[in-house]
Parts: sequence; C-alpha cells; structure tokens
Amino acid sequence: MFVDRPNEASRPDVSAVAALDEPTRRRLYDHVVRQQEPVSRDEAAAALGLARQTAAFHLDRLADESLLDVVYERRSGRTGPGAGRPAKLYRRSAKQVTVNLPERQYELAGRLLAQALEESEATGEPVRSVLHRKAHGVGTQLAGQRTGVFDLLEEYGFEPRYDGDAIVLGNCPFHALAREHTQTVCGMNLHLLRGVLEGLDEQGRQACLAPGAGHCCVRLEPTAQ
Repeated sequence: MFVDRPNEASRPDVSAVAALDEPTRRRLYDHVVRQQEPVSRDEAAAALGLARQTAAFHLDRLADESLLDVVYERRSGRTGPGAGRPAKLYRRSAKQVTVNLPERQYELAGRLLAQALEESEATGEPVRSVLHRKAHGVGTQLAGQRTGVFDLLEEYGFEPRYDGDAIVLGNCPFHALAREHTQTVCGMNLHLLRGVLEGLDEQGRQACLAPGAGHCCVRLEPTAQ
C-alpha cells in the first residue's frame, strides 16, 4: 500500500490556498472553473473588466500553483502553415487542494478501513483483526528510511511532546472519526504506531492506549525493564 508523505503534500496546498486570497485572482479562478471550455487571457480579461496583462499575470500564478491547467488550442479551426500560433488557454485543474489545521489523515484511515472490509468479505477473517494487521503493516511502511520516532510523528501530524520519558501525542490525525467510532479508530491507531515502532526498531518504547482530554488516545511509554 502506497502512503503519501503528508508534509510534502500539504505545503503546496497551503501555498495554493494563499494564492486564492488575492481578490482579483480569486475572481479569475471562479470565472474559469465555471466555464465548460478552456478560457483565454483575452476572454477572462473581457469578462472581468481587467487589463489583459493583469489577467495574464494572475492566470499564470494560478497555473503555477496547479490550480489551473494550461492547454494550447487553435480557436480558428485552421491547421497547417498560416494557421497561427495556438492560443494559451486555462481550465480547472484536476488537483484536489486540502488543508487541515490541525493536520488530519482521513484519507489514510479511509484506505485502511476500506481494505479491511474488502479483505474480510473475501476471506471471512473478522474486520477488526484485518484492520489491526493492515494498520501495523502501514506503520512499518511509514518508518521507511527514517531514524527517529519523534520526527516521524511530527511529519504525520501527531504533534508529539515529551512527558518525562514518555511521548504524548497532542493531536489525533483521525480526530473526527475517533470521536464517533472510538474503539475502532483508536485500535487502528494503536496498531499503526506499534508498526511504526517496529519499523524503526524502537525497542525502548511501547505504544499503549491512554485516552484523555487534549491528546491522542495512544501514548508511547518506555519499555519496562
């Protein structure tokens, strides 16, 4: 199962959202995405009463942020020599922009739950058992080439902090799901983090359930000597 690295994905998304904070740029974006066909600079400028140079600048900025795609077409319908250069046109990008503060990992949870359900139906193994096994496997995969559990937890939005020798997780990336389906999601999270510890060969720590207000249900405690 492929697992995205969230910080690498979320930074461009924050930049894309910031790009839409400029009023003229937002008006141009809204205009382009409402059209059934790609829009030229001249068409966008005329529709919004802007100078062509202004429209071109903001459209290119939206394209740089992958909010719009650029395509080239000849609007005259002519081809061959003398047909002129294709026009630069803009259309809505297929990119999905999502920014969650604090960070959430609902897509990861959705993938795990869907895989567990499908495998359970195919094999007869209880869904919860499959979910725990899948979560553990993904946890070891998340470890990858990383060398430290604290850095990995920060990368995936757990907001770790030390509490003596233990690590408390200030944010649950599955917060809304955990609130409504506590036993299922917290069990998944527990096995995910056990997989992380195994993948990092962190034999000095163990993941255990320790639910409480203001932090994730899993806590990483020193292994008893």
